[in-house]
Amino acid sequence: NANNFVANMGFANAKAGKTARMILKMNSLEDKEMIIKLYEASQAGVHVKMIIRGLCCLVPGIPGLSDKIEIISIVDRFLEHSRVFIFHNDGDEKIYISSADWMYRNLSKRIETVFPIYDEDLKKEIKEIIAIQLQDNVKARNIDRNNQNLFKKSKSKGPVRSQTSTYYYYKNK
Repeated sequence: NANNFVANMGFANAKAGKTARMILKMNSLEDKEMIIKLYEASQAGVHVKMIIRGLCCLVPGIPGLSDKIEIISIVDRFLEHSRVFIFHNDGDEKIYISSADWMYRNLSKRIETVFPIYDEDLKKEIKEIIAIQLQDNVKARNIDRNNQNLFKKSKSKGPVRSQTSTYYYYKNK
């Protein structure tokens, strides 16, 4: 149910001028109720970054509706299915991982799990992997309101291919 996440979405913090942002990673975003909540979060001033591998029914970048939402899609050699939800609420950070994409069938017709990560080392590792993915400038495409979905350009010094970088992250660990 979308209302279970509302407390973590940072509406109150954003309206009070405090830090409120989310980083969400999943394969698909199609559930109408969750999309409405994300639009409401953007309108409240919550900054949202998303990594959506496949189906995405939310339209980012619409002034007054979703202008605080950025979405990239990364499709590369390896099929991955991680679902990560990071909520930054004025210093009260919460990280969840899940078995479910935000699709109606997953959230309303199945039994899926979402659970918090409490271990600080695991939180750090998850955030480092997500940071690598957000820096991808080889396979990442910007999902935009015009459906151009062009490859992401970056000001970084060199190419960042997140799957390769993640492989080396774990190999060197």
